[in-house]
Amino acid sequence: MKGRTIALDHLNKAEAAALMVDGVLQDLLVDTDLPRPGTIYRAIALRPMKGQGGMFLQSPDGPCYLRQIKGLAAGQPLLVQVTGYAEAGKAIPVTTKILFKSRHAIVTPEAPGFNVSRSIRDEEERVRLIDLAHEVMEKGGHGLILRSSCDGADADEIAEDIRAMADLAATVMNDATGGAETLVEGDSPHALAWREWVEPADIDTETGSFETRGVLDALEELRSARVPLGDGSMYIEPTRALVAVDINTGGDTTPAAGLKVNLAAMKDLPRQLRLRGLGGQITIDMAPVPKKDRRAIESALRAALKLCTIETTLVGWTPMGNLELQRKRDRIALSQVLA
Repeated sequence: MKGRTIALDHLNKAEAAALMVDGVLQDLLVDTDLPRPGTIYRAIALRPMKGQGGMFLQSPDGPCYLRQIKGLAAGQPLLVQVTGYAEAGKAIPVTTKILFKSRHAIVTPEAPGFNVSRSIRDEEERVRLIDLAHEVMEKGGHGLILRSSCDGADADEIAEDIRAMADLAATVMNDATGGAETLVEGDSPHALAWREWVEPADIDTETGSFETRGVLDALEELRSARVPLGDGSMYIEPTRALVAVDINTGGDTTPAAGLKVNLAAMKDLPRQLRLRGLGGQITIDMAPVPKKDRRAIESALRAALKLCTIETTLVGWTPMGNLELQRKRDRIALSQVLA
């Protein structure tokens, strides 16, 4: 069970991908009948929402909500991209800041210039990649970000990725007039796995790989709100307004029990939220600790969040001693997938 494994299978007849590391489920992607994040529409502006600074749009998949109103008029067509999954009964969240992502390259139409991922620190490698970008991309065209997967990758492979995304960007950005239409579908779970899980791994594409690789067993554990943490535990329970996380010391009554279980919870919380597909407002009720321990708890959480690709903001502590997070909703809730 040691090492990294990517299992490409189906879950309840929906395409799905799972990432296992040393026998532990680290990430899960499941397809739904909802618009996928990354989908690009030519949408039609409907009406502004006074007092909210946003506007409803018409798309082929239903109403969208754009957090922008300046310079827009009713009936105006505009290009937008789906940023996440909508809550039940709400409009699809979209943005006008469109990105064209592939394994090695991100083309940025609204942000000119060439950039290399900060995780690539070797100066010679950075120079190689920038030179390659200048060779492939047209001058005065769209911007480009070369991702961390480019480090040591074959130049022809990177160039092919850049050209494909640049050509797609040119085609889409020049198609801004007309009625509501879907211009680009978001990536499927299998395509996302290829795009985002770039570290070396054993790829299992056999039907039933979720069972043989232990993915189904891990999913059964995720049905429970309780997450064991040694002698302690945490409970992760979504409500309509927020996701409540309750951390308990259990039978451990030693003076260091509170800090110990809180640190363990912070280390595992981003993974648990990612696998459960939970986002929005997160409120964490810590096990009792003195205020002097809060910095250590925050540091543990920030370190864990650096390993998570989902945008999360650490908002801060409430007067009652709870820690609040704001997390992007770019996954479907696991409870809906397993229902």
